[in-house]
Amino acid sequence: MINYDEPLFRPPSEAYSLILQVSLGCAWNKCAFCEMYSGKQFRIRPEETVFEEIDSMSRHSDQIKKVFLADGNAMVLPFDKLTKILDKLNTTFPKLNRISAYALPRNIEAKSDEELRSLANKGLKLLYVGIESGDDELLERINKGETYKSTSIALQRARKAGIKLSVMIINGLGGQHYSQQHALNSAKVVNEIQPEFLSTLVLSYPLGEDHFKQKFNGEFLPLNTIELIAEMKIFIETLELENTVFRSDHASNYLILKGNLCRDKDKLLNRINAVLDDPINARLRPEWMRGL
Repeated sequence: MINYDEPLFRPPSEAYSLILQVSLGCAWNKCAFCEMYSGKQFRIRPEETVFEEIDSMSRHSDQIKKVFLADGNAMVLPFDKLTKILDKLNTTFPKLNRISAYALPRNIEAKSDEELRSLANKGLKLLYVGIESGDDELLERINKGETYKSTSIALQRARKAGIKLSVMIINGLGGQHYSQQHALNSAKVVNEIQPEFLSTLVLSYPLGEDHFKQKFNGEFLPLNTIELIAEMKIFIETLELENTVFRSDHASNYLILKGNLCRDKDKLLNRINAVLDDPINARLRPEWMRGL
């Protein structure tokens, strides 16, 4: 039996995965926009505790095909600790075909190319990375602790090692002042990385807009619904992707967009242009219409 340390978060695509908390909280936990782990002090869980939980699920070994390593950035674990956990998972669950985790670019950069390849060979097949933005000025403003360069280099190394990537950009993160440079530079860094999966969600304020403004460390003018969609247009127009599954269907998104980039790029842009040309009759989520 697994006793989770709440709150527990996982990507939507891990709905049917076994969730295993190898760490608690987030090792960085300083981003201005994020409150997910604000109530947790980061720590790596003892190996014996993790192994006991794995053993407790052994009776379901034939059913477990995917495992997600929680919490906020399990890739921060040292290579030897990760290796032992992956080996234990593979031994216990013979039908396991994918292990995944959240990661920060710095966690990837801390591993050598050989270590990354070894982790991939042991089943770590997918990393979820919140890029948030590719704009250095905005990244500094939100206290992300990463840069365009650090993100691009680390994530390209992960892909080269055989690890797939699911990356995320936050629509509206920079408000009115940073909107255009946020869209352009976010698209450019994604172009360099060429991730297998790309998603966007809209900036939200779990503790209120004023709280975010204080952490943002400056004046912040949020985008309304149409301005957010206009920013998305710039972002998608600038993308030059070879074969990336794109999703903008998070609960926060006003306009649902799904497709494959580059194949569906024109279709997505036509959908956006239709909304911008006639926002009143656009098929937007009703709860967001008052933001027009």
